[in-house]
Amino acid sequence: MINEQIRDREVRLIGQNGEQLGIMSARDAYLKAQEAGLDLVKIAPTAKPPVCKIIDYGKYRYELARKEKDAKKKQKTIEIKEVRLSPNIDTNDLNTKVGAARKFISKGDKVKVTLRFRGREMAHMNSSKHILDEFAESLSDIAVIDKAPKVEGRTMTMFLTAKR
Repeated sequence: MINEQIRDREVRLIGQNGEQLGIMSARDAYLKAQEAGLDLVKIAPTAKPPVCKIIDYGKYRYELARKEKDAKKKQKTIEIKEVRLSPNIDTNDLNTKVGAARKFISKGDKVKVTLRFRGREMAHMNSSKHILDEFAESLSDIAVIDKAPKVEGRTMTMFLTAKR
């Protein structure tokens, strides 16, 4: 809330340089802000009495927007990349997929390794778990298993993340 929107009987006023000006009525505080050619802004509405500060509201909003933008820049979003395998994959094909997963993990992404079963392959699901174990073992120098291999319908999935 700013200027006339502040309807409290008493407010604790902070000056434009951060000095305490004491507790006074909201009307007096607003008049002091007008004298300085600035705005009266309620900083802490839940305090008893509420804390108001004499500042340039436009500049204040600009600073808040800048801080939010900087915080957003520093954030790192983690994406989940997927690598799909089949139960009858050959070693060279597996090494190619391991290379792709290594690249994803080095960029800081999580990797979802999916082993898809089709038709008669469904009968030998439990004997194909070794493929995911080999995959994780070949990436053990840079990655750790986040979620162990789990069967969901026709697929077996496992998640890998970078070592800390």
